[in-house]
Amino acid sequence: MTVIDLGMVGAVVFDTDGVVTDTARVHAAAWKHVFDGFLRGRSAPFDVRADYLRHVDGRPRLDGVRTFLAARGITVPEGGPDDEPGAPSVHGLGRAKDALFVEEIRRHGVAAFPSTVALLHELRRRGCRTAVVSASRHCRAVVASAGVLHLFDVLVDGVDAARLGLPGKPDPALFLEAARRLGVPAGDAAVVEDALPGVEAGRRGGFGLVVGVDRSGAQAAEMLARGADVVVADLAELPVTGRVPVSPP
Repeated sequence: MTVIDLGMVGAVVFDTDGVVTDTARVHAAAWKHVFDGFLRGRSAPFDVRADYLRHVDGRPRLDGVRTFLAARGITVPEGGPDDEPGAPSVHGLGRAKDALFVEEIRRHGVAAFPSTVALLHELRRRGCRTAVVSASRHCRAVVASAGVLHLFDVLVDGVDAARLGLPGKPDPALFLEAARRLGVPAGDAAVVEDALPGVEAGRRGGFGLVVGVDRSGAQAAEMLARGADVVVADLAELPVTGRVPVSPP
């Protein structure tokens, strides 16, 4: 059984949606609403499971539009940030999705996965530093709404990515920036991810442990193929051992 051994790993970097907060389903529903309206008469509807996991999950919003439409053989103009939400452009479709997601979160709030909260408390009790990352510009608001912001030493989100020019997953830049802020080499940190591009990013970044979270039961084999060291259905399955050694003053 794979464990998080804090004698070997001194920090853990968590993805947000689907790992810390139960917001992946909200993202998926918003994408389906937007894409189905656009695809009508052009292609089959957006599959809220298969298409979301393969083409959208874990990617920056505009990359998700580009990747999904490319998979359907559809090309649209890039457009710009001032495009009307829902306009037939990369930016227009992305803005429509963002508006739906924000409204859903505003109306219904956000829940954190209890097993993830328990793991965070256990890690911190044993001296482990923690970070949360997301390609979303709404990461801080989402994590705060879930009541778990205080359980992270570092947060790196889409605002940081835009400011620093960090590419999206599967590039490991977001994870590496989190490790840098935590003050640990990537090889001494773990990554916990539920998206295929994120698992690949963790492996490409040289992290000491890459944990895949496969809540759908559909991605375990591919997560392992992309570099996950272990895949669990829920973080309650991932024991923690040891303590992070205390550095001398």
